Amino acid sequence: MAGRQGDRSALLGLRVGLPVVGALCLTAAVGAVFPAEAMTRWALHPAAVAGVCWAGQLWFAGRTLDVSRIAGSPYRHVFGLANALTLFRGGLYAVVAGFVVVPATTTLAWVPALCYGAGVVLDRLDGVVARSVGEETALGTRLDMAADTFGFVVAPLVAVLWGRLPVWYLAISAARYVYLAGVHWRRLRGRRVHERPDSDLGKYLAGVQMVFITVALVPSVPTGVVFAVAPAVLAPSLAVFVRDFLYVSGRLSRER
Repeated sequence: MAGRQGDRSALLGLRVGLPVVGALCLTAAVGAVFPAEAMTRWALHPAAVAGVCWAGQLWFAGRTLDVSRIAGSPYRHVFGLANALTLFRGGLYAVVAGFVVVPATTTLAWVPALCYGAGVVLDRLDGVVARSVGEETALGTRLDMAADTFGFVVAPLVAVLWGRLPVWYLAISAARYVYLAGVHWRRLRGRRVHERPDSDLGKYLAGVQMVFITVALVPSVPTGVVFAVAPAVLAPSLAVFVRDFLYVSGRLSRER
């Protein structure tokens, strides 16, 4: 009985306590580090946006935990070194999200590029750490995917709102959701969903996207150059999503 009560308390702390504490801490940190006069556009303060986004990622960390797998060391299971790096990367992306409500004229225009770029570096590092110290877990994979997806939404959005990227570049933010919606729709209609092709091309192109978005966010990079290069960077990634859906829908066979 005591063991079950302890597990329930740990899960409650991970699912509710940590998101709340994390939101408050990040909100306080962003509010303290960045001056309000350089940050505020609307009544919604960017520090609050960052805190809410960070809370959402921490909530994701705890919502699907299996009690039997975390018994005795729940926080170690979630916050091992590799997962901690991934969560920190999510925190950096949450800071980027705060700049959605910040004008492009801010003196802190370099912060989104710095935070997103640091997150890109950590994206390479957390996988290496997980493989090196034997911490590869299903939870870590979900966290990594959540951070990547979140970053692909907020970083291009800030760049578009600041005029650093064309609005149609947000197609990269919507592509994964459109793909998943298509797969879900097929399953709802009872249609077969085939396996995706075994290819690392999507991962390589995602890395290219991350680097390009980071460069696009750098204030000193000419906007004309970014706009000129954007179609060549975007098209291959969208083509991979189309290819994958053709595979899973059976319209394209592995032999072809």
